[in-house]
Amino acid sequence: MNGSRIAAVGHYQPAKVLTNEDLAGMVDTSDEWIRSRVGIRTRHIAGPDEPVDELAAHAAAKALAAAGLAPGDVDLVLVATSTAIDRSPNMAARVAARLGIPSPAAMDLNVVCAGFTHALATADHAVRAGAAARALVIGADKMSDVTDWGDRTTCVLVGDGAGAAVVEASEEAGVGPVLWGSVPEMGHAVRIEGQPARFAQEGQSVYRWATTQLPAIARRACERAGLAPEDLAGVVLHQANLRIIEPLAEKLGAVNAVVARDVAESGNTSAASIPLAFSKLVEQGRISGGDPVLLFGFGGNLSYAGQVVRCP
Repeated sequence: MNGSRIAAVGHYQPAKVLTNEDLAGMVDTSDEWIRSRVGIRTRHIAGPDEPVDELAAHAAAKALAAAGLAPGDVDLVLVATSTAIDRSPNMAARVAARLGIPSPAAMDLNVVCAGFTHALATADHAVRAGAAARALVIGADKMSDVTDWGDRTTCVLVGDGAGAAVVEASEEAGVGPVLWGSVPEMGHAVRIEGQPARFAQEGQSVYRWATTQLPAIARRACERAGLAPEDLAGVVLHQANLRIIEPLAEKLGAVNAVVARDVAESGNTSAASIPLAFSKLVEQGRISGGDPVLLFGFGGNLSYAGQVVRCP
């Protein structure tokens, strides 16, 4: 086996839906204000009895079922999250316990909104190196736990959810080479810090960075896979804000691709946003098995990571 592939995907969102009209009753905002600035209509919010590992386990169970696999078939669990409350046991170990995975390597990665694509690259490297045969890669965040619901600049953005992928060894590479990096000196532009921890960002700085610097980086991720942007069937960017996604996708030049816009229904779910949106495109039949799809995460730490994958 010379590569790895995504065998299946799955996603999960809490039942509670928070609309723009609901938010207008909580802070000084309106449906028109929110839609015009970020393009979000609704978001899903987890309850106090729905922790991050529960969201992650639901998505992972769906991915395993779609792959026709049992928990014992997995030997590596990676969870990308930045909203874990406890330091130990980590989310990966808690997910493994919930699903009954017997003895996996279990690790969390905190790269905030770029967490899933970092975790996917890590799983690809582990599988290709022979350190794992089959991995569960999960992005899960409960952003409602770290949100100031009196701050209209941030509370209108966030949602909760999880997405997962099963990654396994394959004869051909179904997960392309990762292009990753960060801008550490601008890490303060997106923050989850303090006691209690609260999400804050410098919106204009993030917008300028995302729309001016990231298109060239995303094109380089395509080049590493030996493809041009026009060869892509799908583009799944971090679902931060529709006003970032649309210009970034346009500058990328993926003229034939379906562009994920799940942020309108789900809000910004941080590390969950890419696998959540990707899984929905697969479920809806908008992309097909074998299609090349760019997954590109960016955000906290001003980190980024992208790779072209083949649709399961």
